[in-house]
Amino acid sequence: MILFVDMDEVMADTYTAHIEYYNREFGESLTFEECMGHEVWQKVPEYRKDSIWQHYYQKGFFRGLRPMENSIEVLKELNEKYSVYVASAAMQFPNSLLEKHQWLDEHFPFIHWKKRILCGDKKILRGDILIDDRSHNLENFIGRPLIYTSPHNIHTNHFERVNSWEEIARELL
Repeated sequence: MILFVDMDEVMADTYTAHIEYYNREFGESLTFEECMGHEVWQKVPEYRKDSIWQHYYQKGFFRGLRPMENSIEVLKELNEKYSVYVASAAMQFPNSLLEKHQWLDEHFPFIHWKKRILCGDKKILRGDILIDDRSHNLENFIGRPLIYTSPHNIHTNHFERVNSWEEIARELL
């Protein structure tokens, strides 16, 4: 069986990184909890919204992300049972392609570079399972779409939801 796994907000904690960058840049104390149900940029003053988008262009942003809790251990096990591919949108931001590749080498070296799909549009994916935090990536997937919980998608209800890597392990191993 072919299992596709998204990177940002599924394997890599992009959401928390945005909050940390924002707080450091502006001396603020925005919290994860304050952002629930929203994108981070929706919870900052209007004149600072663009600063959130600029994080994607900063050298080192993608390279410095923390892996989601238990993602490494569970993906190691899933890799033994499934043909695991990382499928991540990486074409929009200039640094993301190289930095995501380097990040995977560091944190997920057991996922061979041949099984990394760094693309622009995930509509091309054909497989059995797709784990992603963005509903637009799941809508056209022919297999089993699983939405990984992130603060921005907590009100999305039309996909089977997984809340953690422990839950993914229980569901798929």
